[in-house]
Amino acid sequence: MSTFDRFIRSAALRLERLPKDAFLAAVVGIIQLSVTLTLAESHGGGDTIDALAVFLLLAGPAALYWSRRAPVAVMVATLVPALAYWTLDYSGRNGLVFLACVVAFVAAVLAGHRTVAWSLLALTGAGVLWLPSLAGDAAAPTVSKAIGLGVWLILLAAFVEIVRVKRERHLELERTEKQKALARADQERLLIARELHDVLAHNVSLINVQAGVALHLLDEQPDRARPALEAIKNASSETLHEMRSVLDILRRPGEQPPRSPTAGVAGLDELVSRTQAAGIIVDARVTGEPRGLPASVDLAVYRIVQEALTNVARHAHPAAALVSLAYGDDAIEIVVEDDGLRAGEANGSGGNGIAGMRERVTALGGEFAAGPRPDVGFRVRARLPLDGER
Repeated sequence: MSTFDRFIRSAALRLERLPKDAFLAAVVGIIQLSVTLTLAESHGGGDTIDALAVFLLLAGPAALYWSRRAPVAVMVATLVPALAYWTLDYSGRNGLVFLACVVAFVAAVLAGHRTVAWSLLALTGAGVLWLPSLAGDAAAPTVSKAIGLGVWLILLAAFVEIVRVKRERHLELERTEKQKALARADQERLLIARELHDVLAHNVSLINVQAGVALHLLDEQPDRARPALEAIKNASSETLHEMRSVLDILRRPGEQPPRSPTAGVAGLDELVSRTQAAGIIVDARVTGEPRGLPASVDLAVYRIVQEALTNVARHAHPAAALVSLAYGDDAIEIVVEDDGLRAGEANGSGGNGIAGMRERVTALGGEFAAGPRPDVGFRVRARLPLDGER
């Protein structure tokens, strides 16, 4: 093994430790230098390769270290030594002396400097054809040589353009996927926020009302405080139960699905019972033919009634409420109204409850209205199509 071969092998073993830009520059430099020297020796002209030739062969590849930071400048920096080497009368003159120029051309095109890169590529072709004859004793280029070089440069440019288009499509696809992922994350975040609000607002409101009753009765009529404390216990237990159901939305793939049923129309009786335990008279009426509902509509009906009753407990207590469900052929209508004296002042004035109900109904393509009744109290009305989300 010659000294040069040992040098090439030793250099190759160290390439993996280099940064990406330095790795590219080193690989191109080794290939450009080794192939040129090998061809020069095979043609019996190895003795013509001097220190200047080696410097010119390595100067262009070394400039590739900055190809991502200054692609146009690097293309010029690779072009000048390559043309200089090509112009001088070295026996190792071959197409691979322009390898660094080709790499720099690709980097410039992919960086978006297409016009400049194409112009420099054309300048390179002209230099390859005419510089040896203008600066030395070489013959003028023939037509066939000019055509051959032109075809090669056009093929190179076409290949790089194809790579550029495919790369841009890939990047655009990645951007689109990221935007879709962000949109899905936003929807999930809103869903979780809405579910947590609905779960917490209703039961915590009942707990607050019953805690006030218990505190009022504890000193004067402690025996009557027991039902209020039991209502607090039941409401807090229900809160924990529903919180677990909501947090199951965040379960990772492969985990066991929740075993508890999803809140829906079937749970309205229990919801009404809990509200009545808080001291609010609630009457429930159903018209039409009850039947199974789409999962999204079923949950929305429950949450709307839950939030409406929460507002009654929070803003209109003491009050009586009426919950009406009307099944139609293609829609279900929910009406919750109360006769609270203060409902017109605060029942829909603040918080996220009304906005959350409206978001649910809008997402399902339905109609929503909420506001004070003409005489006294507050009314919430929602109409949901039975075909689910649109």
